[in-house]
Amino acid sequence: MTTPASAPRLRTGTAAGRGTLLAAVLASGMVFLDSTVVNVALPRLGAELDATVAGLQWTVNGYLLMLAAFVLLGGALGDRFGRRRIFLLGVVWFAAASVLCGLAQGTGWLVAARFLQGAGGALLTPGSLSVLQASFHPDDRGKAIGTWSGLSGVSTALGPLVGGWLIDALSWRWIFFVNLPLAVGVVLAAMRWVPESRDEAVSRTGGEHHGFDVAGALLGALALGGVTYALIDAPAHGASPAVLATAVVGLAAVVVFVLVERRRGDTAMLPTGLFSSRLFSVLNIFTVVVYAALGGFTFFLAVYLQNVVGWSALLTGLATVPMTVLLLVGSPRAGALSARIGPRLPLTVGPVIAAAGLLLLRRVGPGASYWTDVLPGVVLFGAGLTLVVAPLTTSVLGAVSDRFAGVASGFNNAASRAGGLLAVAALPLLVGLSGTGYEQKGALADAYRGALAWCAGLLLAGALLAAVLIHRPGAKR
Repeated sequence: MTTPASAPRLRTGTAAGRGTLLAAVLASGMVFLDSTVVNVALPRLGAELDATVAGLQWTVNGYLLMLAAFVLLGGALGDRFGRRRIFLLGVVWFAAASVLCGLAQGTGWLVAARFLQGAGGALLTPGSLSVLQASFHPDDRGKAIGTWSGLSGVSTALGPLVGGWLIDALSWRWIFFVNLPLAVGVVLAAMRWVPESRDEAVSRTGGEHHGFDVAGALLGALALGGVTYALIDAPAHGASPAVLATAVVGLAAVVVFVLVERRRGDTAMLPTGLFSSRLFSVLNIFTVVVYAALGGFTFFLAVYLQNVVGWSALLTGLATVPMTVLLLVGSPRAGALSARIGPRLPLTVGPVIAAAGLLLLRRVGPGASYWTDVLPGVVLFGAGLTLVVAPLTTSVLGAVSDRFAGVASGFNNAASRAGGLLAVAALPLLVGLSGTGYEQKGALADAYRGALAWCAGLLLAGALLAAVLIHRPGAKR
């Protein structure tokens, strides 16, 4: 909430309004660019740093782990200490960590820097939207957020193209270095135009009433980290004491997390009362399943297209652009369809179509044609995902009371990242890919086909879940 004296006054047609939008869009662009491009860079950085499959997994998962665990805390910090202040801290932190990523001389260095980058992203990601929500006049807020969404979507679509070109023309290191000038632009724009805001109720009470829950965030990170480490390390070390110990620690952290959050009640980072809504619980399980399929697919496809099919990084980056374009164009229509007929049909049919696309892509082999071998599967997968994303988000928000809309949205975002994180950790174990197997065409081809079969199975499981248990929010059962 804001006090009358600090009520939002920015208008979209003013210099301050445009500058605030610019800061939010550039900041989101940095995060989206790295989330879509790192997979494309994996074969190059793996070869240069002599990385194992586990090293590649941690390069992706170190970032996802920190985002999933701390994004809710990042939003609470902004409410407590000032949204612009935490937003700027996240931007500077993210940029500094990006430079460390680009300078990495070994896998351990790169993974540590990716952890730091994810922490910066957890401060930055909720801030880019909350700054717009808190700063713009109510009459212009919808337009500002719509503009942010559209331009952020464009940056997501251009990410693979720009990243692939940077990798081919310069080096994989430049997908991280490019964040530095973007961050400078964000800082200058934010310092000049973005007003400060905070939740006055949280400030007066020391952050006790809106989920300022450090213990919950740390336990969540420990739970995800322990399970992820065990899954990634198991192919190389089997049921070693270290693997078993981290698995036990991760699972124990899950139990303690639930107990701590239940005890805190509505002041928890994740109020457990939300799960009294069966629909909310089912939708978040559905989210983990579907985004696990997406994360596993994008991880394997980028490496496979370069190391087996023989494509350049640029062409690999371009391969999934139609999927992003379909999401940008089709998501508003899918959301409108869901509003008319309810979410069950889109959330059932969408994963089935996406699974069909993955089964088509399993047939891609050396010398494949983009137009006849890759594009049809990518289009089917993108069309299926388009039917899922907007109806899922709308349904999650509709499954809880309005006062929990922020935490419900944040948890669903964390669930999607956790799904991708667990898939990238588990799939190489399930398909027998370890060590430097990703550099061996035969081993990688077998693993790729197995991984896509698992991902298709996850999508079909999601479709079954939706068909049986998902209904229109507020509908009678």
